[in-house]
Amino acid sequence: MKLTWFGNTAFRLHIGGQIIVLDAAAAPNGVDAAEVLSGADRVIERNVNEPLLDARTWRPRPRERLLDAGDLPRPVDIWSLGPDCILLDADEDAPLLLIAGPLPTLGRWAEKAIVILAGQQLMRRGEQLVDAVIPRLIALAGSDAEVEAAFIQLPAKLDGAGLLALSPGLAVEV
Repeated sequence: MKLTWFGNTAFRLHIGGQIIVLDAAAAPNGVDAAEVLSGADRVIERNVNEPLLDARTWRPRPRERLLDAGDLPRPVDIWSLGPDCILLDADEDAPLLLIAGPLPTLGRWAEKAIVILAGQQLMRRGEQLVDAVIPRLIALAGSDAEVEAAFIQLPAKLDGAGLLALSPGLAVEV
């Protein structure tokens, strides 16, 4: 899985053998739209037309059996967990949860997830997240001050989970 954050809530996500672009229109001025959309298999906007699901009871889909698999990868499942919260589920990758607003109530599946916290109040939302469930990895996408504050407070609470800062335009493989 590869994550590229362009700023605000604009992301290009390589997940499940596909490229998903999220919120391309939210990319800051000066970011080339062609770069954001480059190679996209699917372009989605936050809070638009994704099925809503209950994050407490949801479970990742089972891997596709080799006997049933076709020549192309199975499409990534994309769900809304509420305002400013998107869940992506793909074969061969951990669930990816992008939270740009309030933290939803999560089930135990989130312990194996990669969570991107984007926007403001990263420290507060990060603390709420690890108080509820400690995911495999937390990626922070926000201002330098927000990220620095979170890096001061969160590591003592992570119990072995990873923490990383995303930089605009820099792809990170996780």
